[in-house]
Amino acid sequence: MPELPEVETMVRGIRPHVAGRTIVAVRKGPCRCRPMTITPALPALSRRVTGQTIAAVRRLAKRVVLDLTDGSHLAIEPRMTGLVLLSEPPDREHLRVEWELAGESPYPSLWFWDRRGLGTLRWYAPGELAAALESGALGPDALTVTAERYGELCRRTSRPIKVALLDQKLIAGIGNLYASEILHQAGIHPQRRTDQLRADDIARLHAATHEVLETAIRYEGSTLGDGTYRNALNQTGQYQNAHRVYDRAGEVCPTCREGAVQRIVQAQRSTFFCPVCQPRSRSGGKRRSSARS
Repeated sequence: MPELPEVETMVRGIRPHVAGRTIVAVRKGPCRCRPMTITPALPALSRRVTGQTIAAVRRLAKRVVLDLTDGSHLAIEPRMTGLVLLSEPPDREHLRVEWELAGESPYPSLWFWDRRGLGTLRWYAPGELAAALESGALGPDALTVTAERYGELCRRTSRPIKVALLDQKLIAGIGNLYASEILHQAGIHPQRRTDQLRADDIARLHAATHEVLETAIRYEGSTLGDGTYRNALNQTGQYQNAHRVYDRAGEVCPTCREGAVQRIVQAQRSTFFCPVCQPRSRSGGKRRSSARS
């Protein structure tokens, strides 16, 4: 489930406690479940990073990146159920990788925990990460893309806007949950063709993207019913309490108090929207002041 707000929260949580510290050992966790993808294999990765100092910690789309002092990088992609943790995990049986760190700290190690094993860990030699980005593998970050660039990217495709928002080559960082919330905030129907959005639609979409994602970061992400997501200190997020449409099918829309939230399936993913606030026509839905607290 971790999307941009959750990954950004992980990054902000671990950065003060790992930046500037040296990796003294890399170990496989006790997990005996489905193995996660590690490139290169853990013994080789360990040889490359042991003894390196973590120069910086940052987010790249939906990845946690550790920049090392030799110019190489460790990229951790949590995907569906992965967590980057400093303290006790939800359980120990799904701990995948431990980085033991030198230096004075209440947190002797950084951990990657993943219940389903869908996350990935990859080491990039100096220059390789930048080359991968230049290849077009990732579009501009959802929190830094300009409104003008947003419009240019939307005009490149005729897909439904909800489906387009999930394409990381178009806009990086938006996942299924926040795409529904962003479109609701913008008053745009999820099945509207992306190349048919008007200038005012794009302006609302751009503003809603920033508002929803920045608010979710402030609330430290969303912990859903399965309880999987936790921040770096194994605490739950709070943004799930502010969801307007996600996973609220059949409920009265809290924005307009008139429509009932509907659920449809797009590209094999659930989409939630309010037909009153987000009509299919180009005329736009009921406008509202900020829907966020």
